[in-house]
Amino acid sequence: MTRTVYIYNTLSRRKEEFVPVHPGMVGLYVCGPTVYGEPHLGHARPAVTYDVLVRFFRYLGYKVRYVRNITDVGHLEHDADEGDDKIAKKARLESLEPMEVVQTYTIAYHDAMRRLNTLPPSIEPRASGHIIEQIELIKRILDAGFAYVSNGSVYFDVPAYNRKYHYGVLSGRDIDDMMANTRSLDGTGDKRSPYDFALWKKASPQHIMKWPSPWSEGFPGWHLECSAMSEKYLGEEFDIHGGGMDLQFPHHECELAQNTASRGQGGVKYWMHNNLLTVNGQKMGKSLGNFTTLADLYKVYSPMTIRFFILQAHYRGTLDFSNDALSAAEKGLKRVLQAVRDFRNLPHAPGSRNEEICGLPEKVVEALCDDLNTPIAMAHVFDAVRVVNQVKDGSLKLSDADYEALSEIFLKLVPDVLGLVDEVSASSEEKTVEGLMDMILEVRREAKARKDFATSDSIRDRLKDLGVTIKDTKDGTEWSL
Repeated sequence: MTRTVYIYNTLSRRKEEFVPVHPGMVGLYVCGPTVYGEPHLGHARPAVTYDVLVRFFRYLGYKVRYVRNITDVGHLEHDADEGDDKIAKKARLESLEPMEVVQTYTIAYHDAMRRLNTLPPSIEPRASGHIIEQIELIKRILDAGFAYVSNGSVYFDVPAYNRKYHYGVLSGRDIDDMMANTRSLDGTGDKRSPYDFALWKKASPQHIMKWPSPWSEGFPGWHLECSAMSEKYLGEEFDIHGGGMDLQFPHHECELAQNTASRGQGGVKYWMHNNLLTVNGQKMGKSLGNFTTLADLYKVYSPMTIRFFILQAHYRGTLDFSNDALSAAEKGLKRVLQAVRDFRNLPHAPGSRNEEICGLPEKVVEALCDDLNTPIAMAHVFDAVRVVNQVKDGSLKLSDADYEALSEIFLKLVPDVLGLVDEVSASSEEKTVEGLMDMILEVRREAKARKDFATSDSIRDRLKDLGVTIKDTKDGTEWSL
């Protein structure tokens, strides 16, 4: 943790040295999905970006508390205040309970993320499980004079807040510009100003998802959940809040205002935003016919190819998905993974260290310290790949020190930080383990059949020592790691 890490802070619009709120600890909150449909291509980039960030901080020795929320209530169709709840609408269309919709697509999201080799968050709270916290937060904002009740709904008073603080500091907007560009919306009659936003919405009679509150039976506004849950799990001040650039306004701007109104401070030291992706130069959308679910994409390209492709662009830069680009990424990934396999068998002997080779791990780490610059880090990984190929063809010899440096890259930085793993090898290893377990359990069954219980029990106990639990059932023996 002696290394200096720099992060581009959206709030200050510059790269800043990362200094954690609590020494040795990193508190990270990332806006997760609204689970009303199949996980799609747009979910992949933030998932991979913040996964590498978590992995890198842990590599540096930090303890990381990574919180990623699930939005399962209050995210309305047309904007943050109006329209149908997306999950409730899906539930009506499919004749399901809303939480059936949530569970179905949460499972699909988790599976898609697992295949991308993203680590699960430390905590994954759901908005619907934190209604009490959100109601208490609204009370604090009301008490501070930055919200008002109107016909059972509660709205954040942006002009009142702006008189004391600055609404728009994160996105670089101001109220005058917002007023000039605000469109008229149904239901804004409850608001004092068109750019006020809902903290609590009174539910209509047909609204499915609603809870009792001091103001009405209703539901929280979309922006409220992240303020409430980040404070609950990370405290009133924490290190990093991440999300896509599309969330910078209004979602994160409103979060920042809510935090400041209720706590007297913004609560987040570093705001990080990954850029969005396009498909063949166009914004991804169902209306354009280029909307792709991850499940469909996985039929053509491996999840590791998608992860590798994402790492080739800086998280704040543009990223355009196309068949040509993904095919090129597929070839690049194969080169890296082949080098990982070949590296293990490279000859090496005592001798003078090659400073260029021995300096490669540090170059990868330096690139990641510089605002998570994965394309530069990957360039240095390919430098290491070329070294492996030179040793293979006999044009270069490795010293023990050189081999140790390559080991840091291929056995730690590539799989543990960049998260690139050999899917074929992983699948083969799983099949090997299953085959070995079948063989061991067959030996145990034969021992039990001849009443050699000492051998049977010994096999069970030795497997337990190795972390393998076996359970005898009427249908046979089950095992698990």
